[in-house]
Amino acid sequence: MDRPLIGITMGDPAGIGPEIIVKAITSSEVMRIARCLIIGDVRFIKAALALIGRSDLQVLSIKKVADATWSKTYVNVLDLRNADPGKIKIGKMQPAAGRAAMEYIQKALELATSKKIDGIATAPINKEAINKAGFKFPGHTEFLAQKTKCTNYGMMFVSDTLWIMLATTHIPLREVSKHLDKKGLVNKIKLAHDLLLKLKGKKPRIGVAGLNPHAGESGLFGEEETKIILPAVNEAKKMGIDVKGPISPDAIFYLANIGMFEAVIAMYHDQGLIPLKILSFNKSVNVSVGLPIIRTSVDHGTGFDIAGKGWANAQSMIEAIKVAAHFSKNL
Repeated sequence: MDRPLIGITMGDPAGIGPEIIVKAITSSEVMRIARCLIIGDVRFIKAALALIGRSDLQVLSIKKVADATWSKTYVNVLDLRNADPGKIKIGKMQPAAGRAAMEYIQKALELATSKKIDGIATAPINKEAINKAGFKFPGHTEFLAQKTKCTNYGMMFVSDTLWIMLATTHIPLREVSKHLDKKGLVNKIKLAHDLLLKLKGKKPRIGVAGLNPHAGESGLFGEEETKIILPAVNEAKKMGIDVKGPISPDAIFYLANIGMFEAVIAMYHDQGLIPLKILSFNKSVNVSVGLPIIRTSVDHGTGFDIAGKGWANAQSMIEAIKVAAHFSKNL
């Protein structure tokens, strides 16, 4: 099979997206497994290549996928020319940059749904910038779900050590409890189960975290475990899923890390992301599960504080492309 074609959205032009993309696509581990089409603005990609000392590469500004040239000496950019370098200041939050970033995602979605590319790997966007640009979404996943009319989807982070599905995503901590319900948790457990079953060919073991300290201690520290989480776990078991929980949040990630579980369902964003980033920062990948397309992303933000300095670590971008390529062959 030919190397899969992965569309890479440039992310916020004012951030580290252009830099980590050019570092990633010129790495031997990416070139070996995927063909990469950048969806962005060619002017920022040329600047990023100059920043990392790769002005020797020829950048092709193309308007359709068929115009790409697949060679180690070429960088293909589906050029939307929508981010004016004279107006967008590197390292700053700007609505114009947020608008450009969302236009790259829209174009990538169009290409993925029409099967012109095999998957999407996204560079980071700034949520404040996209909202001020008029895109009222908390992130990529929710935007792509709405555009594909997908109602059963989830955000999963994968690494060599942990696979974590989030029961809730970008909401205030005080609202987590009221966003948890039995049906939603069962859906998240099943999404994680189905993905791992397809990829690995055997039934995965899934652990479900509690919300409260000591998983509620039989109702002493909260009732979410007894009223929501345990009923969801029991329902998933009836579906034939190998799942255990609720398990105390201070123990479950250790248990997964030593091999007791293939995946963990975390109740809220930071509950899952803190252990993940301690163990695998810059090596984990955000995966949108349940969508009709393949979409992966980096595990970090726009890095405005280091943008334009050449310091950005591209490893998570490399991993995102590798996972998108792997999923495109195996899902």
